[in-house]
Amino acid sequence: MSIISNSERNALLERFISYVKIWTTSDSNAADSGIQPSTERQFNLAHLLEKQLTELGLHNVQLTDHCYVYGCLPANDGTTEPQLCLLAHMDTVEECCGKDIEPVLTEKDGDLIISTDGSTLLGADDKAGVAEIMEAVTCLVNHPELKHGTIEICFSPDEETGHGMDNVPLNLIRSKQAYTVDGGSLGELETECFNAFKSEVTFTGKSTHTGTARAEGMVNAAVMASSFAASLPRHEAPETTDNYQGFFALMDISGSIESSKVTIFLRDFTSEGMENRKALVDQLASSTARTFGGTVKVVHTEQYKNMKTGLEKSPATVSALVEAYKKAGVEPVFVPIRGGTDGSRLTEMGIPCPNIFTGGHNFHSREEWASLNEMEKVVEILIYLISKK
Repeated sequence: MSIISNSERNALLERFISYVKIWTTSDSNAADSGIQPSTERQFNLAHLLEKQLTELGLHNVQLTDHCYVYGCLPANDGTTEPQLCLLAHMDTVEECCGKDIEPVLTEKDGDLIISTDGSTLLGADDKAGVAEIMEAVTCLVNHPELKHGTIEICFSPDEETGHGMDNVPLNLIRSKQAYTVDGGSLGELETECFNAFKSEVTFTGKSTHTGTARAEGMVNAAVMASSFAASLPRHEAPETTDNYQGFFALMDISGSIESSKVTIFLRDFTSEGMENRKALVDQLASSTARTFGGTVKVVHTEQYKNMKTGLEKSPATVSALVEAYKKAGVEPVFVPIRGGTDGSRLTEMGIPCPNIFTGGHNFHSREEWASLNEMEKVVEILIYLISKK
């Protein structure tokens, strides 16, 4: 039996719909340049959340210059030390349109499915997580008989760009453990993720008139970039791998005869595997440049690390979450994150932070959808995690 009333379930739905209608697409190029938030529109949701947390009576509610929303639900159990911090991100991915979202509601097998008209993504990644945290906090405020310690809330910008924790207000967060709500299907509990690097491969050629290219020795950087991209292992692409298999993800090719750039995301669950991937990129890039008579420069930039090692040092953080899942009647399913979260970055910073499912599905696509039943379960899990119930 759910501990969430029908009115609270409806409030969760309304809250989620109101959030996804706010355009918060981030911009990876701006984020890579050190701009945060990478898009000013992320402030639109941030201001709303700041207002709602304030109206709920949370303490020390703040919206930082870098678009982080922070608030603190005071303890009502007599304790003084912070119990935990809950996090979710406000931005949506740029690869698929996130503007003018029109949610479509469909009753299906005793569940309510939230999707779109197919022209945009939904934004359940991660506005489902934002809505679930907000609804759980609202339930705790409205039910003071549920005893709990001090709970910190932090909503971040730019997670989809890989920069979600660049300016996280660690001066405000006092919790020694945290939980992101940024996963997928019912029961998923994530304690490990990829190691992640971005590789930028820049080829330099020689531009000449195309009519006299042979005589003048044209070296076409665009052809080098294309040849290099085609040489990446086809069986190690995102669309040909799953589970614990890593990949080379071709993200962008741009340029001209004189200079062309290829951007690749490297992903692997082990440090040794990542070093091998970087070495293969270097080898293929150098071989391509030699073949065509041009030059190449490769820059590898670390994006995040596998959070498994950090979480193994804090088993109580994970066991508390497992207990909350089981109290809510949900069997934990340990799966690796084939990506990263703010939690992986936060764990690397010294605050262990496993990841909770949201009830969202088919992320980063126009086929994205969310299950209200699963979202309701997340709210229950958060209440069990926080309260002494």
